[in-house]
Amino acid sequence: MEATSSPTRTNSNNTAFSLISRGWKEVRDSADADLQLMRARANSFKNLANSFDREIENFFNSTSIASFSVPTPLKSSTSPKEIDFVKKLQPKISEIRRVYSAPEISKKVLEKWGPRAKSGIDLSAIKNAIVAEGEAEERGGLVGFDRRRKVGFREFWGEGKEEGGGQFGEWEPIRVLKRRLKELEKKSEFGEIFGGFKNSEFVEKLKSSLKAIRKEPQESKEVQPLDVTELLAYLVRQSEPFLDQIGVRKDVCDKIVGGLCRKHKKQFLLPSLSSGKSTLLDENANDELDLRIASVLQSTGHCYDGGFWTDRSKHHPSDGKRHVAIVTTASLPWMTGTAVNPLFRAAYLAKSERQNVTLLVPWLCKSEQELVYPNNLTFTSPEEQENYIRNWLEERVGFKADFKISFYPGKFSKERRSIIPAGDTSQFVPSKDADIAILEEPEHLNWYHHGKRWTDKFNHVVGVVHTNYLEYIKREKNGALQAFLVKHINNLVTRAYCHKVLRLSAATQDLPKSVICNVHGVNPKFLKIGEKVAAERELGQQAFSKGAYFLGKMVWAKGYKELIDLLAKHKNELDGFKLDVFGNGEDANEVQNTVKRLDLNLNFLKGRDHADDSLHGYKVFINPSISDVLCTATAEALAMGKFVVCADHPSNEYFRSFPNCLTYKTSEDFVARVKEALANEPQPLTPEQRYNLSWEAATQRFMQYSELDKILDSENDVVNLSKSNGKSISKAVSMPNLSEMVDGGLAFAHYCLTGNEFLRLCTGAIPGTRDYDKQHCKDLHLLPPQVENPIYGWHCLFGLNVAAEAF
Repeated sequence: MEATSSPTRTNSNNTAFSLISRGWKEVRDSADADLQLMRARANSFKNLANSFDREIENFFNSTSIASFSVPTPLKSSTSPKEIDFVKKLQPKISEIRRVYSAPEISKKVLEKWGPRAKSGIDLSAIKNAIVAEGEAEERGGLVGFDRRRKVGFREFWGEGKEEGGGQFGEWEPIRVLKRRLKELEKKSEFGEIFGGFKNSEFVEKLKSSLKAIRKEPQESKEVQPLDVTELLAYLVRQSEPFLDQIGVRKDVCDKIVGGLCRKHKKQFLLPSLSSGKSTLLDENANDELDLRIASVLQSTGHCYDGGFWTDRSKHHPSDGKRHVAIVTTASLPWMTGTAVNPLFRAAYLAKSERQNVTLLVPWLCKSEQELVYPNNLTFTSPEEQENYIRNWLEERVGFKADFKISFYPGKFSKERRSIIPAGDTSQFVPSKDADIAILEEPEHLNWYHHGKRWTDKFNHVVGVVHTNYLEYIKREKNGALQAFLVKHINNLVTRAYCHKVLRLSAATQDLPKSVICNVHGVNPKFLKIGEKVAAERELGQQAFSKGAYFLGKMVWAKGYKELIDLLAKHKNELDGFKLDVFGNGEDANEVQNTVKRLDLNLNFLKGRDHADDSLHGYKVFINPSISDVLCTATAEALAMGKFVVCADHPSNEYFRSFPNCLTYKTSEDFVARVKEALANEPQPLTPEQRYNLSWEAATQRFMQYSELDKILDSENDVVNLSKSNGKSISKAVSMPNLSEMVDGGLAFAHYCLTGNEFLRLCTGAIPGTRDYDKQHCKDLHLLPPQVENPIYGWHCLFGLNVAAEAF
C-alpha cells in the first residue's frame, strides 16, 4: 500500500494543478473578452457625446444665423426671451462637453460598470468551511469531514439560491471557476478514499493558508466599556497619595483594588499586547488595571494633554548642555553631612563636564554665623565664604571643580538646631538654568516653603534624604505626637515637590516615590590614608598605636546616650577599657556630667576633622548611634583601614559587606565585638572595596538610581521624558492621572498653609521667614521682597521706597 500511495498522490496533484491552470485560463480569456466589450461600449458612449456636442454647436449656429440673417417676417416669430435662454444655456453645455470628452471618461465608466465591483471572493465562506472542517476532523473523522466540507463549499458558492441571486451569478468566469473547483473537489475525494491518505498536500497547504483569515484584525474588536467596579478600583488606585496622607497604607489599597477587580481579571489583559505592538501604552506598563483603562481610552480615541496643575512650558537647553542645581540646607565651615556631601556631589558631577552645575547653600547673617560655625569663624560677604569653601574642597579632591556656588537667605533655628530657608528658595535659580534640581533633605527644605513648586519650575527633581528626623523628634517632649505630624508633612512635601526620592538607608521613613541607595562617598583623603596604612603594614611597621575612639557632634541624639548606657551596663566586663571622645555641641556639659557621675573611663577632647593626623593611630572606631541614616564617620573610618564597631541597624546595612565592620545586636555582643577588635588587626581593603567607598562610585550610583543618566542621554522632550517617535507614548500623557492631580492639590494646599504667618508659627517656624529680611537684602544685594513679588500696582511704589532705604 505504501508503494502505490505515492504514485496515486502524484497523479492526484498533477490532475489538480492541470484543472486549476485550465480553469484560470478560461477565466482570464472570458474576463479579457468582457473588458474589451466594455471598452467598446465606453467608446461608443464617447462618440455619442461627441455627436451630441456637434448637434449643440449646429443648434447654436443656426440660432445665430436666424437672429441676424433671416427675413424680417420670420424675426418677429423669434422672441428675445428665447434667444437669451439659448445664450445662457451655451456655457452650461460647453462645460458638460468638456467633462465628458475628457480622456479619463473610459476609465471612469470601467470603474463604475466593470465587473471589478463584483469580482471579490466571499472569504468568510471559505473561513467557515475550513473551520467546520477542522471541527469535523476532531469529532467525526473522515465521513463528517466530507459532509461538512461539501456544505462549506456550497455555502461559499451560493448554491440553492435563485438564478441571479448569488453574488457572482451573472458573470460567466466565476461560474467556470466554480465548475472547475467542484471537479477538483471530486478528484480530491476519490484520492482520499482509494489513495490511502487523508488529503493531498496541495489542498492541505491551501486550507492552512486560508485558516489564517479566521483571525480578525484587533482594531475591529469592540472594547467593552468600564463598569462600576472597574471605575471604583481605578479611583482607589489613583487616590493612594491622598489615602496615604490620612493613614491608609498602600497594601490596604492594593487589597481593595484586588477585591474589586477579581471578577474582571480575565478581561484586563489587552489582546494587542500579544502581538508585541503598543501605540498607546508605555513599554514598562505592567499593571492590569491601568492597561484596561488605557485600552478603553484608546478605543475612544481620547488623548490626555495634561492636568490642571501641569506646566508644560519648562526649560529646554539651548546650549546643548543640561543644568543641574543642587540645593542643600547647610554649608561649610559647619562640618555636617548636608554641608560636606552635597559639596562633593557638585564637584564630581561637574567633573564629567556633561552638565553645568550650580550649588545653592544658605547664607546666614553674621550674628547667626557665630552660633553655627566652629571656632568663631565668620564671613562678611558671600564671596569670602565661597573662597573658603573652594579652598577646602580643592585641598581634598585634588582637582579644581568647575561649578557655580550661589547663596540663598537662611536663618538658624536654635530649637531645631538647623538652618531654615527664608523666602522662596527656587527663585535663586534663574529660569534659564531651571532644568534639573537635586534637593538635599527635601523635607527640610520644603517644611515652610512658600513659593513656586519645584516640579513646575524644573523638568526633573530628585530628593536625597540625609536625616532621620522622626528619630530625633521622638526624643523630645510630646515626641510621639510631633513625630506623627512630621511624618505626614514629610510625605506631603516629598510627594508634591519631587519626581524621585533617594533614601540613603532604610533607617528613614518610607517616603513616596523613593528607593534605597547609598549615593554618598568618602573624601579621597581618607582613601589615601588607608593606602598609606596598608603600605606600612606590608613593610612590617605598626600602623595603629592607639586603641578606640568615638567622634561626633556632642548632642544626645548622636549616639552619646547609647554609648553611655552600654559602658555603664558592662563596666566590669570592660574593666580597663579606655575610650577617647572627640566632639563639640549643645549637650556637651550634660554629657560630661553624666559620665562623671557614672564614673566611666571616657576622655573628652575637642572636636576636629576626622582626617586630622592625631586620629590616624586609632585602630577601632566605636559608633553606637541608631539615629543616623548613613554615618559618614563610619565610612571614613573603614576607608582609613580601621575596625568599626556599630549596631546591627538599617543605617549600617551598607557597611556589613566590609570585613572590618563588626556589628552587634545586644549589649553582650557589643562587649564581644570590642574585645575582638582590640585583639586583632584589621584586614586591608581590596581595590573593589576602596572603589565602592569612593565618590566616583557614589556618583555612578546616583546617576543610575535618580535616572539622571537616562535624562542626560535623552534627546527627546525633556518634559515628559518618554519616547514619542510614534511607537510609544507615556501613560501620563495618554490618560488623566489622578495621582498627579492629588500631588498638585497637596502642593496647592501646602502653599496656602505656609502663606499664613499664624499657621507657620503654630508649626514651629521662625518668625519672619516667609520672606527674607533687610539684612539679607544688604548682604546678598537683593531687592526687597515687596519689589520682587508685588501684589498691587501701588505696592511697587512702596517697594521702591523700601529699596531706597535699604541701599
